[in-house]
Amino acid sequence: MKILVFALSGIGDALMFTPAMKLLRESLPDARITAVVMFGAVRDIYERTGLFSEVVHFDFLKQGAVNSLRFVLSLRTRVPGGYDYAVNVYPSNRKEYNIISFLSGARKRAGVRYLRADSANLGFLNNLTVREDDNLHNAEENVKLAELITGKKFTDIPPYHFPLNETDENFAGKFLEDNPLTAEKGFIGFHPGCATMKNHIMRRWEPEKFAELASLINAELDMDVLLFGGPEEAELRKSILDMTAGRRVFEVKSRNIAESAALIKRSRAFVTNDSSLMHISSAMGANVLAIIGPTNTNYIKPWKTNYFISSLQLECAPCFIYSPAPLSCSRKDVQYKCIRELDVRKVFEDLKKFMAQFNSGT
Repeated sequence: MKILVFALSGIGDALMFTPAMKLLRESLPDARITAVVMFGAVRDIYERTGLFSEVVHFDFLKQGAVNSLRFVLSLRTRVPGGYDYAVNVYPSNRKEYNIISFLSGARKRAGVRYLRADSANLGFLNNLTVREDDNLHNAEENVKLAELITGKKFTDIPPYHFPLNETDENFAGKFLEDNPLTAEKGFIGFHPGCATMKNHIMRRWEPEKFAELASLINAELDMDVLLFGGPEEAELRKSILDMTAGRRVFEVKSRNIAESAALIKRSRAFVTNDSSLMHISSAMGANVLAIIGPTNTNYIKPWKTNYFISSLQLECAPCFIYSPAPLSCSRKDVQYKCIRELDVRKVFEDLKKFMAQFNSGT
C-alpha cells in the first residue's frame, strides 16, 4: 500500500497526527508512507519518529502557484502506479489542502467532513470521509482517518511521538549547568507566544501578565522561570525579561525545537498559551497548565499527560472554528474577554492547585 500524508499546517497539528501515524505503521508495516510537510520543524519531528518511509519538505507559500502545481503533479509519478491513499491531517479545512490532495492523483482521499464551511472549502473532493465531532480531541479525529485506511477500530490511542537524541539531552543538561538556577526547587517553563497568522495572536495572554506571574512564582514558590519560544518571538521574550529585571527569569536560546523539548521535559510545570509548545510539552510528559481562551478545549487539550486548563469558561466560548477565516470576537463589552480578563492571581492559584495535585501523586 502507498499512502500520502499531507501535514501542511503547523507543528502542533502535525504532532497531533503522530498517534494515528503510529497506529498506521503498526497496522501496515510494509506500506510506503510519504509525508509532505510545509515547515522545517515538522520535517525534523517526522523524520525523528522513524514512522514514515520518507518526509518531503515543500514550502507552498514561498514557492508560489506555478512551482506548487508542478510539485503536486509530480507526486502522481513519485511511486510506481501512484498513491493508493492520500490523507489530510486534521485540522485542514482549507480548499487549498483539498485541491492539493485531489491533484496528487491518489485514488482514495481521506479527510474529515467538517461541520462548518466544508462545502465552501471543497470538502467534497475527499471521497473517504469521517464526520467532525466537536467532542473529540484532534488526535482522536486523526485516528478515525487511520481507521478509514486500515479498516480497523482502534481503542487504545498512544501518546504523541517525538523522540529526543543525546545532543538534545546534552543541551538541556548544559543549560542547567551554565545558568544560576535554584536547582533544589526546580523551574517552571513559560511559553508566552503562539501562532500569529489569521489573527491567532489574540489567543495570547498578555506579556505583562506572564511577567507578573513569573514574579509571583519567584516570590511565593521560590522557583525559577524559563522563557521558551521561537526566534520570531525574541522581542516578546525580551519585553518579559525587561519587566522582570532582577528576578529569576531566564531566556532559553536553543538551536531547534528538540533542544527546547529536552529542557521542557525537566520542568516542574509548563505554563503555556494554546500553541505548538503546548503540544510539545505534552509529548515530553510535562505537567502542563494551558491558558485557553477562544479554542474548544476538547480539540487541543494536552494529550496523555498531567494538565490543567486555566480559563474563564465564558458562555460565548469556544468561538474559534477550523476554517480559513481569521479569529474574531463578537462581544460588544470587552473584545477577547476570555483572555483579556483572565486574572494573574487566578492563573497563579490554578498553578498552585495543579502542582499540589501531581506533587501528592493524585
